[in-house]
Amino acid sequence: MSVPETLLAIRYGFGTRPNEARITDPNVMLRQLRQTDPAERRFPIASLKSRAALLETRRKARSDKKDGKSGAETAEKRAAARLRQQGLADIRATFQRAMTSKSGFRERLVAFWADHFSVAANGPVLSALVPDAIERAVRGNIAGRFPDMLQAVTFHPAMLIYLNQVQSVGPNSRAGKRRDRGLNENLAREIFELHTLGVGGGYTQTDVRQFAELLTGLSADKSGFKFRPGIVEPGTKTVLGKSYGAKSPSLDPIRAALGDIALHPDTARHLSRKLITHFVGIAPPDDWVETMARAYLQSGGDLMALYGALLGDKKALSLPLNKVKLPFEFMVSALRAADIPATALDDISVRDVRSKLLEPLTAMGQPLFRPNGPDGWAEAPEAWITPATLAARLRWVGGLVDEVLQDTDPRKFLDATLGDVASEFLTFAVAGSESRPEGAALVLVSPEFNRR
Repeated sequence: MSVPETLLAIRYGFGTRPNEARITDPNVMLRQLRQTDPAERRFPIASLKSRAALLETRRKARSDKKDGKSGAETAEKRAAARLRQQGLADIRATFQRAMTSKSGFRERLVAFWADHFSVAANGPVLSALVPDAIERAVRGNIAGRFPDMLQAVTFHPAMLIYLNQVQSVGPNSRAGKRRDRGLNENLAREIFELHTLGVGGGYTQTDVRQFAELLTGLSADKSGFKFRPGIVEPGTKTVLGKSYGAKSPSLDPIRAALGDIALHPDTARHLSRKLITHFVGIAPPDDWVETMARAYLQSGGDLMALYGALLGDKKALSLPLNKVKLPFEFMVSALRAADIPATALDDISVRDVRSKLLEPLTAMGQPLFRPNGPDGWAEAPEAWITPATLAARLRWVGGLVDEVLQDTDPRKFLDATLGDVASEFLTFAVAGSESRPEGAALVLVSPEFNRR
């Protein structure tokens, strides 16, 4: 089957970069997922331990300030500044990896699974923890098994805090009886509805309640994940028709349940539909979904088998471009097309990070690390092309062209950026543009460039 030369880079990556070899074989993309990506070493993400230390310093300073201790106010400001610096480093690394990685599929999959397990970085604590959740729980399992990824995300402090699991206490546990505290079903419900079985999956409210009781004990403290036996709801729980329990409180029943739910047929179909919708942008055909689900289940939840079945269908490698690039995808693909080196962000000021990256992303509708809710970013194209968000794209393109594309030959730029997916109309319009900057801008604002 003949694959358009630029299609894989556009649909499954962050677009092309001038003079970079183009991948036309999906098997090459798959093999890259098992290889070490130099971009990860070059642009590292700070460890959870260092983030926890920053949060603890801030907590102590605030406590000292409340107690009226001398120098506490200065210490609190210093701690807040260090957290902001960490946030800036996270933003830079996120952009730099996407801009420079030779494995665009890996970066897009990281973004997909981070959205699948959405946690909004609201407030200082989650702002510090979310990038680590993406780095360790998602990226660390991107080419592994989904049951392992599910467990890693579920046990991460960011998820436990975001969905209020840290407040969930078994009503009949020692702590529950003593403090009159109760159960929180948020995590259990979202695991079923969003992370595994999907809306309409084979679970009931009773399953949610029993699963929520099973999850009691999952918590977090200043050092990270914490299992608290004293808040575990006693007794055996039945989830999706299977019983889970232990003689004494432990993580074993929770791990077993997560593993079983991850390998449920409804989970396999839900993940398959989401991948097709996200990458290809069509109503997922039943036969394609079933092929992917079967590959996933037969492999024991191997994500590589799932990706292979996704890319193994001819519709995965065919035009047209159906999806609208999300703002982050759009900006990164434009930066790559303009051949801006990732190192250009090394010394960028805080002011420029805000004005050139964060504020435009927000104006386009996608504030970095802050989805609207646990269901993540919208998939429908119309959610991203509104008068206001389209105007924001145009403004940002204008600034990019003014800064770095003034002398670019628009015809060569079109070929390097879109190649064989450019329409005849766009090719004619770019060739007839009145100036080089106008021609370059036409490429970046075109429907072809804004879709994947």
